[in-house]
Amino acid sequence: MTSRPQLPAAQGTANSAAPGDNGTTYTDQKSEMFFDLERYWQEALNIKYWIAAIVLAGLIAGVVVTMLTTPLYKANSRLEVTQAVANVTDLGTLDAESTISELQYLNTQYELLESRFMAQRASEAGNLARDEAFLEAFGFGEGREATEQQILGILLGNVSVSPIEQSSLVDVSFSSSSAAVSQDIANLWAQEFIAANYEKRFGDNIQAREYLQNQIEELRDSLAVSEQELVQYANSNEILILNNGGSNGSSTESASQTLIGAELTAFNEALASAVADRIAAEAEFASAGAKVSVTSSGLTERLAEARAELAELSANFGPEYPPRKEAAAKVASLQNAIGQSNREVNTVSRSDARAKLLAARSKESELRSQLRSSKSDFLTQQDQGIRYGILKREVDTERELYDSLLQRLKSLEASGAGQNNIKLIDEAQLPRSAYSPVWPVNLAIALFAALALSALLLFIRLTLSQTLRDPQDVKRELSLSLLGAIPKSKDPNLVGQLEQRSSEINEAYASVRSNLSFLTSEGAPKILMLTSSVPSEGKSISSVALAASFAQLGKKTLLLDGDLRNSKLNKTLDFEPAHRDGLAGVLSGQLPSLASAVEHFEPFGIDFVHSGPVPPNPIELLAGDRIKRVLADAREQYDQVIIDGAPVLAIADALELSASVDGVIYVIEADRIKLRAIGRAVDRLRGAGADIKGAIVTKIDQRQTSYGYGYGYGYGYGYGNDKADD
Repeated sequence: MTSRPQLPAAQGTANSAAPGDNGTTYTDQKSEMFFDLERYWQEALNIKYWIAAIVLAGLIAGVVVTMLTTPLYKANSRLEVTQAVANVTDLGTLDAESTISELQYLNTQYELLESRFMAQRASEAGNLARDEAFLEAFGFGEGREATEQQILGILLGNVSVSPIEQSSLVDVSFSSSSAAVSQDIANLWAQEFIAANYEKRFGDNIQAREYLQNQIEELRDSLAVSEQELVQYANSNEILILNNGGSNGSSTESASQTLIGAELTAFNEALASAVADRIAAEAEFASAGAKVSVTSSGLTERLAEARAELAELSANFGPEYPPRKEAAAKVASLQNAIGQSNREVNTVSRSDARAKLLAARSKESELRSQLRSSKSDFLTQQDQGIRYGILKREVDTERELYDSLLQRLKSLEASGAGQNNIKLIDEAQLPRSAYSPVWPVNLAIALFAALALSALLLFIRLTLSQTLRDPQDVKRELSLSLLGAIPKSKDPNLVGQLEQRSSEINEAYASVRSNLSFLTSEGAPKILMLTSSVPSEGKSISSVALAASFAQLGKKTLLLDGDLRNSKLNKTLDFEPAHRDGLAGVLSGQLPSLASAVEHFEPFGIDFVHSGPVPPNPIELLAGDRIKRVLADAREQYDQVIIDGAPVLAIADALELSASVDGVIYVIEADRIKLRAIGRAVDRLRGAGADIKGAIVTKIDQRQTSYGYGYGYGYGYGYGNDKADD
């Protein structure tokens, strides 16, 4: 067999640790795992079918979701928001204009457009809680009612405000599953925002007008009731108003202006005239049969009495008082009678005077009777006039207040005629097509999500599995030299493959042997122990392969089974030893020397010492001085000694034996044991003083070939056609 073609690569591998450094040189390369793109790429190739399945599933999910997604329609209404406004009247608003920057003002309006206040206003204005089209568009209906909070949440979640840069225009959009609903809500939102802004700017005026309108409405009703009560009272008491003039509205004056008051005045004036006529008739009748002096004397006395009565009435009553008018008429009549008596006393006949006297007396009597009746009615109505005057004053007061409020309302209406600074530019139109879902976007999102999930899977596999998959991790993670990587074979008869020098496994171990020869200037360490973390990692077959490889170079080689507890070498080699005691017998003293336990294994041309029966105290045998004498004898008798040691974890046999050998080779099965566990085992060996020369990675499969350890190219230049599988 010739292994020279691998020497350059083997030498480079062995030189990864400087001779004599015991493999303890540590290069901090753990962080490289996160930036080693090649490592991620190779791992991606290893799970390419998983990645392809995830991507395909993601695309299928994107297609399904897109097909099942309800189409959404968006309608846009456009507003113009300006800060400065014009006032078409001379009257100012009741609220003062705020002085803020235009940018602050616009940002404030944008926030208000998306506020809960606007959502509630739009909900109330559109009566959305009962709008069947709106409720159906958002999944309500068929007995499922929407609460106010749900409606507000829907509105706020589907309305969007998009200011147009470098302008005072802003788009208000609403999206839903119904094109008509989107159009209606977008327009409703814009209209309510305009109305809300107008109310804000002229709110005090509007509130004042509303208040005045309510007050005027109430006062109008109250005035109508008061006027109706006044008319009903006048009708029920037969009070007829002849003159509404006057300003004081007193009950006496109101009564004097009634029909009864007018009649009383007329009767009083007629009575005064009748009294004058009667007095004149009496004077005429007296003058007809008496002397003028006597007649004049009687009239003069009566005149004095009438004047005294008139003076007394004038002191207590006004000129319109009927008795006073009667007394004044009597004085005037007596004065006329005296004058006439003096002129006509001699010309009137006594009969005519008597007739006139009787007629005058009859008329006076009738008028006095009518006057007394009218006076009684007047006094009765005078009491009613007090109530009538109160009702009339109420009517007048309410009418004056009504006129005043009406005038104030007209003033406020004029002052509230300012322009709104927010205008609707474009109403929302009915959307012709849905804006969502968008096939390219959804598929791109699905693809991105699938790739992200694949990357996550890749990251988890590389960071959380923590097994040794890349043989280069031997140096990166464990600070050990990589002596070789052994492929995983489909053929379970590994010993048979080792017998074939052209096999891939044989070539692989030949490369390991070559690497060992470069560890020291004298070649490979003479006594080497192979160990591993746990059983079944390929430690025993590696021991056999290395021993056979050294024997092929013509070296006298001894294979020593140092696993006194659970040896598998006999089974691996299918070897039936002639001596029962083996190494355990030599260490316990049952055999005199190592030579007495050595047997020859012809297929590989090596000497072999099996472990023997399991002793009760393996650790004591390996820790005693006798093992050192045994190894000293082996050093003198053989060119190369290979020891198959026990696993490191759980027991200390390998730790004790490692102190007596020239070097330790650590065997690691690929993708099986956590790196942390391997690190602990290596630390235990180093703590025991072991000189770890390097590590062999066994059972490399196709996933590890992507890291540069291909069998057809790495070992034997194409020997063998089969590739190792799991």
